[in-house]
Amino acid sequence: MEFEISYSLDNEQQFWDELEEIVSATCETHELIDNTLRAYLSFTTNYKDEYLQSEYAIARCSYKLLESAVFKAHQDYVRRQIIYGLLQEDTTATLHLIVAFLLFDGRQHEKTFEMMSTEGGFSRLLELVQAKQDGDTALHRMLLELLYEMSRIQRLRTEDLVLIEDEFIIYLLQVIESLSDDVNDPYHYPVIRVLLVLNEQYMVSAHDPGPSQTHRPLPNKVMKVLCESGSIYKTFGENIILVLNRESETSLQLLILKLLYLLFTTSATYEYFYTNDLHVLVDVMIRNLLDLPLTSSALRHTYLRVLYPLLAHTQLRNPECHYKREELLKVLYMMTSSSGAGMMHFGGVDETTKRLVSRCVQVPWLRDAEEQQEKELSKKFLGIGINARAGESSLSVMEVASHKERPGVQTPSRGRDEGNVAAMKDSEIAIRDNIDHGLGNGVSLGNDRDGNGLGELKSPFEVEGEA
Repeated sequence: MEFEISYSLDNEQQFWDELEEIVSATCETHELIDNTLRAYLSFTTNYKDEYLQSEYAIARCSYKLLESAVFKAHQDYVRRQIIYGLLQEDTTATLHLIVAFLLFDGRQHEKTFEMMSTEGGFSRLLELVQAKQDGDTALHRMLLELLYEMSRIQRLRTEDLVLIEDEFIIYLLQVIESLSDDVNDPYHYPVIRVLLVLNEQYMVSAHDPGPSQTHRPLPNKVMKVLCESGSIYKTFGENIILVLNRESETSLQLLILKLLYLLFTTSATYEYFYTNDLHVLVDVMIRNLLDLPLTSSALRHTYLRVLYPLLAHTQLRNPECHYKREELLKVLYMMTSSSGAGMMHFGGVDETTKRLVSRCVQVPWLRDAEEQQEKELSKKFLGIGINARAGESSLSVMEVASHKERPGVQTPSRGRDEGNVAAMKDSEIAIRDNIDHGLGNGVSLGNDRDGNGLGELKSPFEVEGEA
C-alpha cells in the first residue's frame, strides 16, 4: 500500500470509531478524496484478520464508506477510483474490501456495474476468479457474485465474451462436481448463477447481434462444454432443477428455463439429465404452471416452450420413462379452458397460450392414438382442432432468449394468495396436492445413474425443433 498510517487499537469498538473518523474527513478535492480512500483501504486491510472476519463485518465496513459524506458528494469519482483499485490490486485482503464495496454499491445502483464494464472490469473478474480459487474462500465467492450481478443487468460486450475460454467453463463445472456431496455448500449457488447468466449472454449475442459483432455468432461455451463432456458434469444439471424448485425470483427462473430450452432442443444434450431428474422437473413445471396467475402470461409461455422439448426429445419419450401423463394433460387443458371445467382464474385465453398448449398435447406419448377422446377434449377445451402442423412453430429461440425480468422481482403465486385458494377447482387442487406431496417429501436427484448416454453429437450450437 502507498498510504500507511500507524494505529494502536485495544478493542473492536476502537476499530469502528477510527474507521468512522477516516470516512468522515472533509474532501473538497480529488487529492483529498484519494487520500481518504487510501486511508480507508489501508486501515481496513491491516485489521481485516482481527476485526473483519465475518460477512456481516465486511458488509458493515462497506456501508461505512457507502453512507459517508465523501461518497454521497462524489459518487462517480469514488466508484471509478475503487474500480481502478480492482483492476490493479493483487493483495487478497484489499481485494476483498474492494469487491465487497462494488458488490453492495452495484446492487443499489446499476450504474456501478455499467461503469465496471466500461473500464474493463469483466476481464479482470474472469482473471481473479481463476487466480484466487485456492485462496480466501469468502473472497472467491464474492468475486463470483460480483461477476454474476455485473453480467445480469446489462448486455456484455462482444470483446468481453470472446475472452471466456472453455477452460473457464470447465473450471466452474468442476467446482460444482467437487461439492456434489453438499448441496447447501455456499459455493453451489454463485457458481451455478454465473454459468446461467453466461449462457443467457451467449443466447442474446447469437440471436440479437450487437453493432460491434460483425462476424458469425460467438460459440456458446456453456453449451459447447455440456455437449462435449456433459456426462461428467451431471451435478450441475441436478442443481439447476433444485434451484428452479426453490426459486421465487422471476429473473433466475428465466435464466434456468433458457438453459433448459437449449439443452432440450440440442440433440447432443437431449439425455443430459438422469431420468429421475426429469421426473422431478416435470413435477416442478406442473406446480409452477398451476401457480402462475393470469398476469404472468410471458413467464407461462416460456415454461410451455420448455415443456414441449422436455416431453418430446428427452428420454421421457420412451415408454418406460413416461411420467405424469394424466396430470400433464389435465393441466394443459385447464390452462386453455374458459368453461367451468377449467381454471376460471386464467380468464380469456390468449392465442399464444393456445398454440403452445396445442403443440405440447401433440407429443406422441401424451396423444394416445387409441383414444379418440383426445380430439374431442382438445376441441372442447382448446377451442381448436388437432392437426399435423401443431408441433411446428414460426417462433424462434429468440422468444426465449429475449424474455427478461428485472433482478429482485418475485414471481406472483396464486398458491401464496390465500384469497385464491377457495376459487380453485377440485381437479386443480388434487393435481397440486399430488405434486406438492412428491416435492415436499424431499427431492432425490440423479438416482438413475445407469450410464444414460448423450445423444448423437452435432454442433453444440445447433438448436433443433420448436423455438
